Amino acid sequence: MSTLNSAEEQKPAYAAHIGLDWADQKHFWTMLTADGKRTRGELKHTPEAIEVWAVELARTFGGRPVALALEQARGALVAVLSKYAHVHLFPLHPTKLAYYRMSVCPSGAKGDPSDADLILDYLVKHPERLRCLEPDTVETRSLQFLVEERRKLVNQHTCQLQILLHWLKQIFPQMLVWFDNMSTPLVGDLLIRWPELPKLQKASAKTLRKFFDQHNCRSEERIQQRLEEIGQAVPATTDAALLRTGNLCIQLSVQLLAGLRAGIAEFDKQIEAIYQTHPDRFITASLPGAGPALEPRLLAALGTNRERFESASNMACCFGIAPVTESSGKSRWVHWRWACSKFVRQTLHEWANCSIRTCGWARQHYDRQRSKGKGHHASVRSVAFKWIRILFRCWRDRVPYSEQRYLEALRTHGGAPSAPAAIVDEPTPVLSGTQWESCGDFSKLAKVSS
Repeated sequence: MSTLNSAEEQKPAYAAHIGLDWADQKHFWTMLTADGKRTRGELKHTPEAIEVWAVELARTFGGRPVALALEQARGALVAVLSKYAHVHLFPLHPTKLAYYRMSVCPSGAKGDPSDADLILDYLVKHPERLRCLEPDTVETRSLQFLVEERRKLVNQHTCQLQILLHWLKQIFPQMLVWFDNMSTPLVGDLLIRWPELPKLQKASAKTLRKFFDQHNCRSEERIQQRLEEIGQAVPATTDAALLRTGNLCIQLSVQLLAGLRAGIAEFDKQIEAIYQTHPDRFITASLPGAGPALEPRLLAALGTNRERFESASNMACCFGIAPVTESSGKSRWVHWRWACSKFVRQTLHEWANCSIRTCGWARQHYDRQRSKGKGHHASVRSVAFKWIRILFRCWRDRVPYSEQRYLEALRTHGGAPSAPAAIVDEPTPVLSGTQWESCGDFSKLAKVSS
């Protein structure tokens, strides 16, 4: 009871509550003050207009905090409003507002001013369902932005590669035989210099050998084979219309791929520099199977605010790993969680999959799930679910993962898998008993998810 009271005492007494429906050009807001007075207004989406509005709020309420709810956790408006200490932001998921609107307005009527009223109504009546936006450290937020944007660049790279393959198959299919990877600088430079087979065949053997040598192609056998096949090749098509369009698309894709490769490399450099100096790096660096690609993504997903997650279950739901059960009468349906960050869920899924190759108990659990008839991805999600509680304890207590200590805890509680000796004998950090006081929770997860 005392804990609950202390938590309630920590909540600030807001001078006003505001519901804001945002848009590109202007925003509609509805405000309810502590004395019950309700006002409405519009706000242009410019830094100057928002500055005047925020300063006026501070002047009106004497600098006391104001609660503002909006359908955005990231974006231009959040970026502008975050710099005002007296404005406390409460992101409201659009799906929540959509269902809330249906509950109070079954006709489906919708408008920006009325949405501002609904957002304010939700904020006032259901504050326990909203969490105040508390920005993490600069290093952590930088990692979050960098790893997510890097992934977008990778997706764009994949898209452009598919476009390149599409056109090569139509007008220059021999390239797919001569080279294994169409996204390399070698292939890109060759297509820029010799975009068509007839032009490539006009190049002398000496010129081609020099080109391959400049691109670190050292296998004489492979070079000779390519030279022979280039001389014997026949154009796939003579359709002038197809060749004109295809050559243009290939040239553009090659240039875009080169730019995306450079961009991804720069992102990797920035991510590595921040990750190496992050104070929580030792936690993710201890996780088996994560490696240099997934460690920064896991660290960005966790963050440094230890009050963000109340429990491992809360973390599992936020990360999209915990399943959702829908039941009514005799029907029951269990499916994966939809309302979550897809990028974070993908990160946990990829790490769990990688851990199967290096972690003995993870591999055994995966094999047990497969023997029950579950598919690969369902089994990997089950492994990820087992990892969540371990990850939560390591993150909350600020200790690295220890495979040996985890297996010993499982044996103590009668749930230990027969781990390979090679894994049990690995050297691990010496940790105090208080740091591992919650090891019993690991065994509970093992029993539930197995």
